[in-house]
Amino acid sequence: MRHYLARRLLQAVMVLWAAFTLSFALLYLLPGDPVEIMAGGGAGQSTVDPARIAELRASYGLDKPLAEQYVNQLLAVVHGDFGQSVASGTPVSGIIGAAVPPTAQLMLVALPLAVLAGAGLALAATYTRNRRLSALLLSAPPFGVSVPAFWVGLLLIQLFSFRLRLFPATGDEGAASLVLPAVTIALPAAAAIAQVLARSLRGTLSEPYITTALAKGASRARVHLRHATRNASLPALTVVGLLTGELLTNAVVVETVFSRAGLGRVTVTAVGAKDIPVVQAVVVLTALVVVTVNLLVDLIHPVLDPRAAGRVNSGPGAGSAPGAGPGSRPGADSDPSPGLAKVAAS
Repeated sequence: MRHYLARRLLQAVMVLWAAFTLSFALLYLLPGDPVEIMAGGGAGQSTVDPARIAELRASYGLDKPLAEQYVNQLLAVVHGDFGQSVASGTPVSGIIGAAVPPTAQLMLVALPLAVLAGAGLALAATYTRNRRLSALLLSAPPFGVSVPAFWVGLLLIQLFSFRLRLFPATGDEGAASLVLPAVTIALPAAAAIAQVLARSLRGTLSEPYITTALAKGASRARVHLRHATRNASLPALTVVGLLTGELLTNAVVVETVFSRAGLGRVTVTAVGAKDIPVVQAVVVLTALVVVTVNLLVDLIHPVLDPRAAGRVNSGPGAGSAPGAGPGSRPGADSDPSPGLAKVAAS
C-alpha cells in the first residue's frame, strides 16, 4: 500500500509539473505583451512612455530570458508563491483566495446533484420492466452529454428567470442564485454518470450471481440495489473523478453566463489580460483538485472491490490504478466472484 501511495503521489507531482509547464508555454505563445496590455488599460495599445514599459517589464522579471523566467516561476510556485498579478499588481494568492469560495460553493452543490441525478436515472432505466420507458430513459444521457453547458444555462435563464420568474438570472446573492448555475453544470455530468452506470448495470445484471441471488429468494429490488449496483458503480465512480475537471472547466462558462464571481471569471479576465501569474495559479489549483479527487477515488476502489485491494497490496506492476489504470475498461470488473461471495454471505 505504501508503494502504491508513493507511486500515485509521484504521478500527482508529475501532473502538476506538466500542467504548470504547458500553461507557461501556451501563455507565452499567445500574441501581446502583458505589460503593454496593463499599461493600456486592457485595450492592448499603450500610450505610456516606452521607458516606463521597460521598467515595469523589469519589475515583473519579464525582461529575462524565457528559460530563466520559467525556472524562477517554477521555484516560486514550489514554495507556494505565485507572485503578483501583472494586471492589478495585487498578490495572486489574494485573488485566488477570494475567487475560490464562490466556485467551491457551486461545485459542492453541482457534484452531488450530478451524482444523484445520474445514478437515479441509471437505476430507474435498468429497473423498470417497461421497455419503452427504459429506452426513453436510456436515450436521455447521450442527449445530455451532447448539449453544451452555455446553451443549457441560457435555456434555464429564459425559462425559469424570464418566464416563470422563479430564480434570478444573474448574480451570486442568496441560495436562489445558486440553483440555475448548479443545474447547468450538473446536467452534462449527470448524463455522463448515467450513461456509464446504466451500461455497467446492464452487464452486471446479466451475471450468473444475479440469477443465483434471485433463485435464493432475494427480492428484485434488493438484488438490483444491493448486489448489482455495488459492483456496477466502480466504472461510474472512476467517471466521477474524471468529471471533476470538467465541472471546473464548465464553471468558467457558467460563471460568465450567470455573472457570478469565482475562478471562472478570474480565469477569463486573466487570459484576456495575459496575466500569466494568475492563469498559472488557476491551472495549478485546478490540476491539484483533479489529482486529489482522482487519488481519493482510487483509494475508495479497494473498499468497494476486494480485488482492487489485492492489486494495490501486491506491489508495482500489479495494477497502477484500480478501475482506471492503463488497460482497464469500464465494466470490465464484473467478475462474478465478489458478487457470488456476497450472495453466499447473504
